[in-house]
Amino acid sequence: MDKGAIAAGAPATAAAGAALLARGGNAVDAAVGAAFASFVAEATIVNIGGSGIGLVVDRAENRHVTYDFFSDMPSGTMHAAADFRAVVIDFGTEQQPFHIGRASVAVPGAVAGLCAMAEAHGTLPLSQLLEPAIELADKGAPLSSGQTYAYQILQPIYRDTPELAALYLPRDRQLTEGELMRFPALGRSLRRLALEGPDLFYRGDLAQAIICDQVQHGGLLMAEDLDAYQVHACPPIEIEYRDHTILLPPPASSGGALIAFALKLLVGWNPGTMAHNSLPHLRLLTEVMRLTNVARSHWDSIGDEQDGVARFLDDEHVKPFARRLTDIMAGAAPPFNPPESEGPNDTTHISVVDGQGNLASITTSAGENAGFVVGDTGICLNNMLGESDLHPNGFHNLAPGRRLSTMMTPTIVMRGGEPVLAVGSGGSSRIRSAILQVLSNMIDFQLPIEIAINSPRIHYEAQRLQAEGGIAAPVTADLERLGYQVNRWPGSNMYFGGAHAVAYVNGHPVPAGDARRGGSVALV
Repeated sequence: MDKGAIAAGAPATAAAGAALLARGGNAVDAAVGAAFASFVAEATIVNIGGSGIGLVVDRAENRHVTYDFFSDMPSGTMHAAADFRAVVIDFGTEQQPFHIGRASVAVPGAVAGLCAMAEAHGTLPLSQLLEPAIELADKGAPLSSGQTYAYQILQPIYRDTPELAALYLPRDRQLTEGELMRFPALGRSLRRLALEGPDLFYRGDLAQAIICDQVQHGGLLMAEDLDAYQVHACPPIEIEYRDHTILLPPPASSGGALIAFALKLLVGWNPGTMAHNSLPHLRLLTEVMRLTNVARSHWDSIGDEQDGVARFLDDEHVKPFARRLTDIMAGAAPPFNPPESEGPNDTTHISVVDGQGNLASITTSAGENAGFVVGDTGICLNNMLGESDLHPNGFHNLAPGRRLSTMMTPTIVMRGGEPVLAVGSGGSSRIRSAILQVLSNMIDFQLPIEIAINSPRIHYEAQRLQAEGGIAAPVTADLERLGYQVNRWPGSNMYFGGAHAVAYVNGHPVPAGDARRGGSVALV
């Protein structure tokens, strides 16, 4: 019998999860262990001082649970001596400022969230779950092809302090693909975490090191912020799409409600009768995305209210948008599409299923990196407070303790009570469009998971349709003749997300990694 399968953002991450499955661990064991391993294997885009969202289907307990371990706003007040500074990242086609430093650090949730998931659903002790990460930190993880691009463009951050440069540019030399990145000090901290548990990070010696560094160097994070941090475990959003049940995370994820809204618009049509990525198909997807973006202004005003999700997804709220979709497809003028707040682009995802039908889907991010190392702990932290897209009303304006909003949307699909799919994606605002298209590709078009993941995608926002390479030129030309502003991409690109997934096919798990973001898989 298959023990399970994993899809993740780097070969070493996938191998870590597979090793835990082989040792008898379940889906949550493998996902949690792989997530800790990713803090080394994918250290160019995530770290132990980041945050995330997890979704679990526990078959033994018949439970569907979302774990919200995203970042909170710290208690410190912004002041003139705060360590908060801009660095400019050159993406080739554009330059974008990011803010780093101690005052860019929001309360980290990854350690608390992953340990909470393992304690509630795992079968192996934390010491075993951390073994792959510790080994990678000690011996080194190769810079994978999927990580190389981020590593290259984020050089201004890695060079910002000597301590960080010593990790990411050993002997003051930029690494090349395949070379090992070592984090021995982090390995020592992970060994202590394996023995002492998450209290070490939030109340113990590691917490004291983090706060001491913050106080000495102009940070805003305080001891009470770490001590008071809580993981929110709650039921997922559940909606029916065709004959499938889609499980999505509620707030702090805004992506879950917005994907659910898009599916409620799409369910009134039958994309499967259209040729895949044809003009009618892409028009329909574009207008669903457009109307979901328009509806987002309502979501932003009610999303964190107690009944916000129910009100937003209520049929009476969706119906006017569904009627507008019908009118637009018949030739009516579409509404204005406001620009979006995106959130961190440096995000990774892990999907795992096991032989008992348990599923785990975890998305994590650290922003980029706050640009420093905490003393001799080897710990790097997030720069969530330096992400302008997370703070549309200005930096440092949220109330202390307020949980930030995220587009992260780990997703699970069931059918008749049986597992079908675990999926999630990196990619900021493109998380929503990536997951929407993967779900429709599988359910509406019944495409194999590998093709459903790696087929060319579109993304629509701010009056512009992004068309990935591989979409037929006559189709994009026809879209332009209909009045769409189309930006043609020359090939596949990580801009369109990285949707790593595991599907169940004839009772067997089938993993698929997204080539856009170094997708790697393992089957046990």
